[in-house]
Amino acid sequence: MSDRPPIQTPARTEEPARATAADSPTRVETHGIDYIPSTERHGRPRDLFAVWAAPNVNFLAVVIGATLIVLGLNLWQALAAIVIGNVFSIVTGIVAGSGPAAGTPSEVITRAMYGITGNRFNVAIAGWLISVCYLAINWAAATTVLVGLLGRLGVPPTAWTIAVSAIIIAAVTMVISVYGHGLIMRLYQPLALVLALIFAVMAFFVVSGAHWDFAPAEPLSGTELVAMMAAGIALVASGPLSYTNSADFSRYLPSATRVRDVALWTTLGMVIPGILATFVGSLAASAVDMTSPEAGLERFLPAWFAPVFLLSVIIGTIANNAMTAYSSGLALQAVGIRLPRSRTVLLDGTVGVAMTLFALLVWNFLDSVSSALQLAVTILAPVMGVYLADMLWRRNRYDGPALAETSRTSRFWFSGGFHVAGTVAVLAGIACSLMCSATLVFVGPVAAALSGVDLSMPVGLIVPFVVYLVMVRSSRRSKESL
Repeated sequence: MSDRPPIQTPARTEEPARATAADSPTRVETHGIDYIPSTERHGRPRDLFAVWAAPNVNFLAVVIGATLIVLGLNLWQALAAIVIGNVFSIVTGIVAGSGPAAGTPSEVITRAMYGITGNRFNVAIAGWLISVCYLAINWAAATTVLVGLLGRLGVPPTAWTIAVSAIIIAAVTMVISVYGHGLIMRLYQPLALVLALIFAVMAFFVVSGAHWDFAPAEPLSGTELVAMMAAGIALVASGPLSYTNSADFSRYLPSATRVRDVALWTTLGMVIPGILATFVGSLAASAVDMTSPEAGLERFLPAWFAPVFLLSVIIGTIANNAMTAYSSGLALQAVGIRLPRSRTVLLDGTVGVAMTLFALLVWNFLDSVSSALQLAVTILAPVMGVYLADMLWRRNRYDGPALAETSRTSRFWFSGGFHVAGTVAVLAGIACSLMCSATLVFVGPVAAALSGVDLSMPVGLIVPFVVYLVMVRSSRRSKESL
């Protein structure tokens, strides 16, 4: 992919402009999915490191690391799966490089791939629905931790305690999301440092008590080992690939910002904490039963530090969900809901809180939702594959103002509002990915024929990537959109 900027300007990214009032950390962000003009561009690519590090220093990574041991991998096999899975963060980093070029969020850039109308379907499913499900799942988990912390102080776990805890966590999350990009960029730098420090202390205790010579009772070999390694890699990589909206947080950078710089800092922000936190989970599982992750980790930690660590779990979840809610608010705007970004974020938050409270107090349907989300990679990987192919084909040249035009006269209207190449490519990718998927809820025919080896992720990336490039190069309407 070319690193040549889409628009040559005299501005240099080494001397970025300061944040404007529209992107101030102390004011509600006024921009939504609209184009960010050059006069309001500011920042440096390295600022993205903390933005991506803060939400990735989280408890979920520890749980995933422990799960790899449960799958039957030894420590070094688990480490290999962790490293390979985190390498897929490069995809997220490259996609983030489209933000400065377009000056619009991912939810608008993808109009170039699916057409004005087709993109609404893409964003509604891959952008909004999956995001809201993750909001509810993460809030439910954080609420359980907070209720446990309050229990240490003698507060009984009543329905009111659960409801108030969930609402408080959601409210803090929504404040960050409503204030938006400026606050996220300013807040996540110190937040990443604090979370990293707490996790470093936790890691010290875990490493001291880990069994470095751990080996499963029945070591895996042959096809079974390949299947479990593939499952482990897919599990780890599903996190990075879920950020199909990474351009949302890079779109304020100057248009001359190089793709490789954005990709580098975004990738490092995800990979470094991702590998370390996930491997700590594997180390913990080598020594204790991690069926209940919080209880398992507390066996390593001194009494005084356990509450501090559990509090960091809540803070990390808030950081993660704040970014998710921010992007899901943009997704609602891109779908066609004509409300300011701050209100669409609040709308998402309301839906997420309702799902969380219903799950915690009435019926825990989130277990079913979580199982269904195991198949999310069969959607997210093809979406990423098409995104990468379009960036390559257009050489990352995106016309932000043109992408903002949604009438029939838009050059991204294509055929009836649908870009045939993007639609066919992503559907082909989803179909092929499903056939290669091996999860608890579904096993595709190809995966079954391969004795359970899950190839849904690489197939989901490669098939739509190739199909899209072949189709756009032979399509007149596609070429007219350049």
